[in-house]
Amino acid sequence: MKLQLALDLVDIQGAIEVVKEVESFVDVVEIGTPIVINEGLHAVKAIKEAFPGMTVLADLKIMDAGGYEVMKASEAGADIVTILGVAEDASIKGAVEEARKQGKQILVDMIAVKNLAERAAQVDSLGVDYICVHTGYDLQAAGQNSFDDLRTIKSVVKSAKTAVAGGIKLSTLPEVIAAAPDLVIVGGGITSQEDKKAAAAEMKQLIAQR
Repeated sequence: MKLQLALDLVDIQGAIEVVKEVESFVDVVEIGTPIVINEGLHAVKAIKEAFPGMTVLADLKIMDAGGYEVMKASEAGADIVTILGVAEDASIKGAVEEARKQGKQILVDMIAVKNLAERAAQVDSLGVDYICVHTGYDLQAAGQNSFDDLRTIKSVVKSAKTAVAGGIKLSTLPEVIAAAPDLVIVGGGITSQEDKKAAAAEMKQLIAQR
């Protein structure tokens, strides 16, 4: 089980500073959609250059032109690229095909997917690397979480690894660990803490003890 740090509400320099604090305890650094919108793929390139040994995920949330967008993210240094589960199968296939050419991985974000079990099984058959259940920011505000959804996709996925994102913090991490995803994605649970390094260290320790 790996720990992914999601960086959303920072600029490039701010992202570098946060990663410096916690790099010993996280396995994947995510350049979140807000940073990509604000800074472009330069942000992915900057983080990869600053931390060449780290796995970098570009959260592009691709909806169309999967092959092209994966190619551009790969050129910028991304190791993993995200595409939406609600995208057309052709787009996901194109993303997977390009990722294979580039030696990269594809994570499918299941945010806003309604028929979760059915779609997870379909997406799994397309050869993606990760399938991620994701309670978005707006639904988190309404008190929802991703843990039941994680159990749903784990019951149907046969090939891809599973991931979970959305409002995970230290107090809810044991419940997440119990559901046994391959990748735990944490944003504010680390980045909003006064001592980010301590928060990341404690989360990594809990994961290691599972």
